[in-house]
This record gives sequence, C-alpha cells and structure tokens, in this order.
Amino acid sequence: MADSRKLIQAIKDKGKNIEAEMSFFDHLEILRWHIIRSVVAIGVFAILSFSFYDFVFNDIIMGPKNLDFWTYRMMCKVGYAMNLDGFCVEKIPFNIINTELAGQFMLQINSCLLMALAMGFPYLLFEIWLFIKPALTDIERKSARGFVFYATLLFVVGALFGYYIVVPLSVNFLSNVSLSEEITNQITIDSYLSTVATLTLGCGIIFLLPILIFILSKLGIMTPEFMRASRRYAIVIILIIAAIITPTADVITLLTVSAPMFILYELSIMVSANVKKGKLKAEKEFYNKK
Repeated sequence: MADSRKLIQAIKDKGKNIEAEMSFFDHLEILRWHIIRSVVAIGVFAILSFSFYDFVFNDIIMGPKNLDFWTYRMMCKVGYAMNLDGFCVEKIPFNIINTELAGQFMLQINSCLLMALAMGFPYLLFEIWLFIKPALTDIERKSARGFVFYATLLFVVGALFGYYIVVPLSVNFLSNVSLSEEITNQITIDSYLSTVATLTLGCGIIFLLPILIFILSKLGIMTPEFMRASRRYAIVIILIIAAIITPTADVITLLTVSAPMFILYELSIMVSANVKKGKLKAEKEFYNKK
C-alpha cells in the first residue's frame, strides 16, 4: 500500500515537472516571437531611414556640425541680447574624415540602424509590456497602465534634449579645444557618429529615471525618504555627470544641462511617494476588511 502511494506521488511529481518544463519552453517560445517582431520592426525603420538617407545624414547626423544648426542660432540670439561675449558660436574647427575602405558604407548601415533604434524604441517598449503583462496581477496592471506612453514621452524628451542641447554644446566645446597650433582636428566619421548617438540616446535613457524609480518603489527597494535624505549627494552626482557630458567651465552651460536632471530627480521623489501612498492605502483597506 505504501509502495503504491509512493508510486502515485512520483507520477504526480513527474507530471508537475513536465508541466513546469512545458511552461518554461512556452515562455521561451513567446519571448522568441516578441524578439522576432522587435527585430522586424527595427528592420522596417532601418529601411525607412535608408530610403531618406540624404535627409538623415545631412540634416540630422551632420546638423550639429553646421553653424546654421538651430541651437547655434539660438545661442547667438541670446548672446547678442544679453551681451555675452563668446556665447555665439562662430566656428566649429574640425574636419570629418574617413580612414577605412568600407567606412562610408558602414557609416550608412550604422546610422540607419541607430535611427531605427531611436524610432522603434516605443515599439520595443510595447513588446516588453506585452511580454510582462500576463505575469502581472490586475492591481499591478492597473498601476502600470500608461507605462509605454510615459516611457516613450520621457525618452523622446530626453533624446531631443540630448540632440539639441548636449550634443551641440559638447561638439562646440571639444572642437575648440586647442593645445597647439601644430595640431589640426581631423575627426573620423566613426568618432563623430559615436559621440552624437551616445549623447542623444544616452540622454533619452537617463530621462527614464522616473520609470526606473517607479519600478524600484513598487519592489520596495526605493523609498521617498531615502531619496530626500540623499538629495545633497544626488546634486553632486548630477553636477559631475553634467560636467562630464559638457566639459566646459561655462556655468550657464553646466546649469542648462544639469537643470533637467534636478527636475527629473524631484519628479522621481514624487513618483516614489505616490507609490508608497498607494501601498499604505491598499494595506489599510486590507486590514479594515479583516
């Protein structure tokens, strides 16, 4: 009798293991299709970028290199209006060169892929949401409603800030650094494209801080009390990041870059506080029902 019970239990355990194993492979299959759709979307955006490559290269990629770029024109207007010497950008003293046989071909491929990644970022977020949504409870789904919209909005604002503020300020400063008249700035196209892409996409990702804080607060890792207590350290870190992004002694430039980061940090505190308030309310309702 005991042996038969053990046999039945072993069969049940084996069935559970097979079911769990099938569930694991089912999840892998679902993830595979999410990845396939994401790759296809990036491919479509890459083809679209390739079709309008003259505009992509001349107006977008090379925009911060030209003196008629929107940011430089606005800097000149502000400089003239406020009598700020040296605020107007009058020259960007460097030439862009190609040192590889396949350099220009790879430039076209890489720049199209980077443009596709930037344009397809909202869809990538949508695929991530579709993958994690079934594992969430109804309450978690309700609290995470609008994730794709707000994350996309923050990323777009951050990318625009990086492209129109951080990139031209960095390009202007770094191109005017001169240690000797014997040294001529000949910048490779790979270096230039890498700088523009890193600063633009990097700022877009940095602007996702409130979303990250929301997730960490939901997990109980981050609290508004901790963020308020760490505000002075956060200010120092933000100033260091701004100084690295725009290595210039100009206080106005430093504050221009760091100001949105301060706003994002304060916004993140509000997000964390709202999450904590919701948790306390849910706990109170739960114990009142008892």
